[in-house]
Amino acid sequence: MAEVSVDARGAACPGPITELSKAYRNSHVGDTITILATDQGIKSDVQAWAERTGNKVLEIRDEAGVITVRIQVLKR
Repeated sequence: MAEVSVDARGAACPGPITELSKAYRNSHVGDTITILATDQGIKSDVQAWAERTGNKVLEIRDEAGVITVRIQVLKR
């Protein structure tokens, strides 16, 4: 299982989800993807993305304007 990091800070919607999707295409079941973003839209976008793809949002944390989202890859 790999830990994959995606830095999408400064990117506006749909940039963070696009970067997440790219990382997801290269991931495997059991991997964890962590994405850093500054676009507040990532909070709702990632929930919808996880439901659509069958993966799990482990955490959404917003500290000093940087949103950290951790996702567990459950499906490919």
